[in-house]
Amino acid sequence: MQNSHARHAANVALTALAPASWGTTYAVTTELLPPGHPLFASVMRALPAGLLALAVTRALPRGDWWWKAAVLGTLNIGALFPLLFVAAARLPGGVAGTLGAVQPLLVAGLAVVALRDRPSAWTWGWGVIGVAGVGLVVLGPQARLDALGVLAGLAGTAGMATGVVLTKRWGRPAGVGPMTLAGWQLTVGGLVVAPLVPVFEGAPPPVGTGAVAGYLWLGGMGGLISFTLWFRGLGRLPVAASAPLVLLSPLVATLVGLALGETLGPLQVLGFVLALAALLAAQFTVPDPARLCARARRTRAAPGADARTAGPADPRPTAGRTRGERIP
Repeated sequence: MQNSHARHAANVALTALAPASWGTTYAVTTELLPPGHPLFASVMRALPAGLLALAVTRALPRGDWWWKAAVLGTLNIGALFPLLFVAAARLPGGVAGTLGAVQPLLVAGLAVVALRDRPSAWTWGWGVIGVAGVGLVVLGPQARLDALGVLAGLAGTAGMATGVVLTKRWGRPAGVGPMTLAGWQLTVGGLVVAPLVPVFEGAPPPVGTGAVAGYLWLGGMGGLISFTLWFRGLGRLPVAASAPLVLLSPLVATLVGLALGETLGPLQVLGFVLALAALLAAQFTVPDPARLCARARRTRAAPGADARTAGPADPRPTAGRTRGERIP
């Protein structure tokens, strides 16, 4: 039992490194990358990392995994990256972070349809608390809402939530590791976005030393390494435990902001604690009272239930006992 708990904790810790690294994206983008080129940044983050993974693993999809990899790569990378950049450009970082925190609730809802997995009240409740906590951390009184930015943020979040559920449902082909799966999707995502760069942004921007460091970080830790860990975790953790880990992304972004000189007020500290509590609570399984009651009703209604619940038979011999005779 202790080994099982230790393995679960190790899987959670490794998987959590992925959304934690994604929390550095906003600071790296604003501090190091050329402004006004989100599509180019998306390609630089995805395509080189994907091609590197293909070169290392030397494995291509087979059979129906060609279209499955295309679907997952578009949802998790190709659509997600540009939509998040649009949301970041049109919304304050706090609003965009709060939209991303809705993902665990979307995953819980999609899991009912795709995985036949009905989340417990515990999962729903802590999911709502997590969104509220992130909102307290990142939303300020000057937060403005832009309709297009909100739609882009929600679309990106919904796309990745769908990708999480489909990844859980389809799993991985036999003999294919998480780096291979990450490489397929990063390559697809980069190829989806690449044709849009000259259409919407024109020529690539000049790339200095700082930008090179930023692209290396986003493509390495924020791309290939993080998605490899993420897909590994999705294969080993229940979806109710892995999905809330995305709350780490806005929380890490907040910590990076503190390192850059920002400050937190009392409500923001409260929100940080609530979001962290929601993330930790999702790692525990609590029996759902409704499910327990339903199981008890099925057990009572099942044939032979009375025999299973009856007490032990009387051990005394029955020889000489007449029909209907009662034993004193």
